[in-house]
Amino acid sequence: QSQLRRPDIYGKTGTTNDSFDAWFAGFQPGLAAVVWIGYDQPRSLGDRESGGGLALPVWIDFMSVALHGVPVREIAPVAGVVQVDGDWRFEEFVGDGGVREIGLEASEAPAPASSAPH
Repeated sequence: QSQLRRPDIYGKTGTTNDSFDAWFAGFQPGLAAVVWIGYDQPRSLGDRESGGGLALPVWIDFMSVALHGVPVREIAPVAGVVQVDGDWRFEEFVGDGGVREIGLEASEAPAPASSAPH
């Protein structure tokens, strides 16, 4: 949103294990576009590559041209959904009506089992 200076665009990055594929899928109420980057024969794009680093800049370049002159069209929220601190939430979970975090503490991994008798 910030690079295109529009409040009406949404999207999600994605990267597969070992960075074999990187993508960004995004939309504006009148246009959806997906950028995928990878090789025809599976191989790593590199240890530090990701959807946000590779595919998102391509998507931004495309959308900046495709949306040039297109008026902003924000999506009206569905009934029962409200925005809290920039996040969309179901009204029933806002305030004291929902659980914000589970609060599970990390535990240490169990000791390895002894080897089976021969």
